[in-house]
Formats: sequence, C-alpha cells, structure tokens
Amino acid sequence: MALDQNAVGTVPWAIKGELILNCNCTVFCPCVVSLGKHAPTEGYCQAWSGIRIDEGHYGDEDISGLNVGLLLEIPGLMARGNWKAAAYIDERASDAAYEGLVNIFSGAARGTTGLFKVLVSEFLGAERAPVIFETEGKTRRLMVGKAIHGEVVPVAGKDPDQEIVVTNTEYWMGPDITVATATKGRVRAFGRVWDFDGRSAEICQIDWHGPR
Repeated sequence: MALDQNAVGTVPWAIKGELILNCNCTVFCPCVVSLGKHAPTEGYCQAWSGIRIDEGHYGDEDISGLNVGLLLEIPGLMARGNWKAAAYIDERASDAAYEGLVNIFSGAARGTTGLFKVLVSEFLGAERAPVIFETEGKTRRLMVGKAIHGEVVPVAGKDPDQEIVVTNTEYWMGPDITVATATKGRVRAFGRVWDFDGRSAEICQIDWHGPR
C-alpha cells in the first residue's frame, strides 16, 4: 500500500543498526571531529556507505532486517552543502517500506537524516537492488549488485582486542566512530568509477529517529 506523501515529514520513524562508510580520504576522515569545518584530505569527498537495519519502522511499516546502500559526493567542506546522493534500497522491501526508506535517506522524513534535505542539492535517485551486508569477525562487507563491492575492517590498536574509537563526538551519524580502513572499496554506479582500497573507513552503531 502506497504511503500518503502529504504526510512525509510528519511520520514517526526509527532505525537502529550499524553503518559502514568508505571514502576517498587517505587517512581517517577529518569531518568526524571537525564537523565539516575541515575539508576532506583530498579537498572533496566521494563515499559509499552501507546501513544494516536491525530494528526499524516508518510509521506502522516494519523495516527491520533490511539493508541500504548509499553514494555520496561532497565538493568541499561538508557544511557548505551542494552534495550529490543516491540510494540503493533492499529489494526485499515492501512498497511501503521502500517509499519510507527513500523518504528517510533523501531527508524528506526529517529527523536524524533531515540534514540531507538541506545539504543535498542533487538526489541522483533511488533503486531497488540486492543489498547484502555481512559481518565476519571484525570484517564488514557491503555488496550491492555490480554497483558497490566494499569491505572494511577496524584499524588495529595496541590492544588487539580493543578497537580504536573516536568517542563523544557530535558527528551526525552517532557519537562513537570506530576508525577503520577499506580492504575493498569499488563503486561502479551512476557514471562513477571509484576504487578506494586502503582508504579511510568508519563503523558506527546508529540510533536514528524522526521527524524530530
């Protein structure tokens, strides 16, 4: 059943799960601690991200167990906007879940991801796709058909049993970000051809909600 698009921005929603991200920064992304006041290490940002939804809903529609893949392009300082974004929605999603997830990740649903509505100047589109998010030990993998093949691992610290975590940040994704690196970061989508093996990556436990 299609959702009432007139209600977008007023529908209660929530997502709990995990997010992984790999970008073209050569070392750990400075946006996490500078909150967009420092440019990415290459002066611009190109990134892919995967979201595993452990628990979630959009209105009355259950979105638990679904996965989402994202592409992001930011031409300079994060806070200056002019982003481009695209979303891949788990092909297992019902029509209502699909519409809800598009509203969430376009920023239309407001709340935690509402900044996308402000910062993204061009939403390249959303597509249904097989979005696979796997965890094997400390390794996380995202596979979105032929569009995204990514794998990230935490950067090793002095104590091999403890991850390196930047804590208590005001980063929009969440306050605690695990420092990671990509062992594979390949994108072939929307005219983009990216290979970010060995570049910066992040792992974050997310607890998002909206519309406030």
